[in-house]
Amino acid sequence: MKKKVLSMFLASAMALSVVACGSSNEGVDTQTTTNDATPKQETSSDTAAATTETSEAEPQTASELTDGKFADTRKITVEIYDRGNDGGSDPENNMYTEYIKKGMLEEHNVEVTFKKVPRWTEVDDINNLLAAGEAPDICVTYSYPTVLTYAQMGGVIDLSEAIETYKADLPNLWGWLGDTNMLWDKDPKTGSVWALEGKRAEQQRIVTFVRQDWLDKLGLKAPTTTQEFEDMLVAFRDNAETLLGKDASKMVPFSTSYDIGWRASNIITSFMDPKISDKEYYINGFDDRMVTQTSTKEAVRLLNKWYNDGLMWKDFALYGSGDTTEDDMIKAGYVGAIQHNWDYVFRNGEDSINANLKRNVGEDAKFVAVDCFQNSDGKYAKWLYSSAGDRKLFFPTTNTEPLASLLYLDFISKPETIKYLQAGDEGVTHEVLDSGAIQIIAATGDAIQNSGKNIDYTITCNGTYFGDEKLAALSLAYGYAEADPELVSAADVISRADGLEPKNVNVGEIAAEAGVGDTLSSKRDQVYDNAVVAAVADFDSTWDSYISDYLSAGGQAIMDERAEKWAEYFGDADMLP
Repeated sequence: MKKKVLSMFLASAMALSVVACGSSNEGVDTQTTTNDATPKQETSSDTAAATTETSEAEPQTASELTDGKFADTRKITVEIYDRGNDGGSDPENNMYTEYIKKGMLEEHNVEVTFKKVPRWTEVDDINNLLAAGEAPDICVTYSYPTVLTYAQMGGVIDLSEAIETYKADLPNLWGWLGDTNMLWDKDPKTGSVWALEGKRAEQQRIVTFVRQDWLDKLGLKAPTTTQEFEDMLVAFRDNAETLLGKDASKMVPFSTSYDIGWRASNIITSFMDPKISDKEYYINGFDDRMVTQTSTKEAVRLLNKWYNDGLMWKDFALYGSGDTTEDDMIKAGYVGAIQHNWDYVFRNGEDSINANLKRNVGEDAKFVAVDCFQNSDGKYAKWLYSSAGDRKLFFPTTNTEPLASLLYLDFISKPETIKYLQAGDEGVTHEVLDSGAIQIIAATGDAIQNSGKNIDYTITCNGTYFGDEKLAALSLAYGYAEADPELVSAADVISRADGLEPKNVNVGEIAAEAGVGDTLSSKRDQVYDNAVVAAVADFDSTWDSYISDYLSAGGQAIMDERAEKWAEYFGDADMLP
């Protein structure tokens, strides 16, 4: 009955929100910078009925546990991303899911079932599952506005009381996430906690990669400035026949995707005022693509120049999230430079970009990391992830087993669980070097990890950890099967050089952010893509037109409300303590 009433309410509420939300357009795993929310007061009879039904389920208490176990077997479902990897393992059934299922039954008498959700349409799919009353008990998303929207519909459990009541039963969860991540989204006025924030064990984000073999063939040095990078692209373009022979027409000096705000992040950041205030960055920082930051337009003007000069992939805007066209082109050896996730060319073992280049082009073919985009202070500034604030973990109100669900999060936060999920079995997925470092090796069948570091299972941990920080530091360079550890280490160092860490500006609910996250993400990409491909003479008018559309669709309302909330909490201050 509870599911039926709630699903009727959510279905009617979502019918109104879908128009505003559109469809998911996120192509890279990322975080948002939005904060917590307070659910609106509902007065409809449907909502009242939902509230009545929800309240019938008595809260569980820790006294139900004996040595950490329930007397009667409990059952929960857990969301798992389906990335559609060719040759990958079944996301719902593999050696890692079996490890989790076995451990949860033995330690807590909880039966776990995984429910796969397509990674690149996760917002739409969770929307549909929630409306149907069929959402997993534990949901995962990178979009906090999504959680906020559900919360305002009455579809998300406020975890504030549960995480405190059961704190003694959750030593690993609290020990790993700490107060910072457990309470990252706690509303400063109401105390509501709609989601817990996973923790990033690695803070690296974006790195620029160039083809070392192309540099060598043309007698060029690795670029160290923006101008040198542009000169390198020109050299690639003008020497296509030398570099690609009969495939010269396929030359792409610099490749990017429709998600310019992510993929060109270091270029955009290099145009930013090094002395930008916390206040300005926050007010203009609805997401981490920086489209409304005051300096971004000039950064995109440079990309527009490169595009019109034939230095960029002409078709980048035609392929959406999850499409493999660009990767296939890079692996075939037609691309000279990319800007991407710091470890992107090393991921996926034998199917990694560098491994493919070695097979398809030659022993010397490889991408190496470079640092070349300096700001006005001469720094290679680049935004890092905050160690806090990763994926958002939330429980729909159809979840009748909140304690069992929290115990699941505690189990996957145990150091030994994280180590197994990331490293697997010795001799099967990893070897232990003389130094003690863990070296990941290529896996097959059910041992294949469908996501880097198995982050789709270690949802409270993103990045190399292996249950121990010292072991993680020792092993980072060896964490990629088929990759040269020296290249990985160099990319790691460059990715963190002159890094900037965003701050958590927690001012409670920003009501204007609810229900518009997907719409604004799509419009943000339209701003970037259309401005880059515009004729040089039309750049200003194109940028201004699409920015105007973005602002009128909710962007300006968010910025205005953020400015008001900043003033309410921080007064005239420009910087946080």
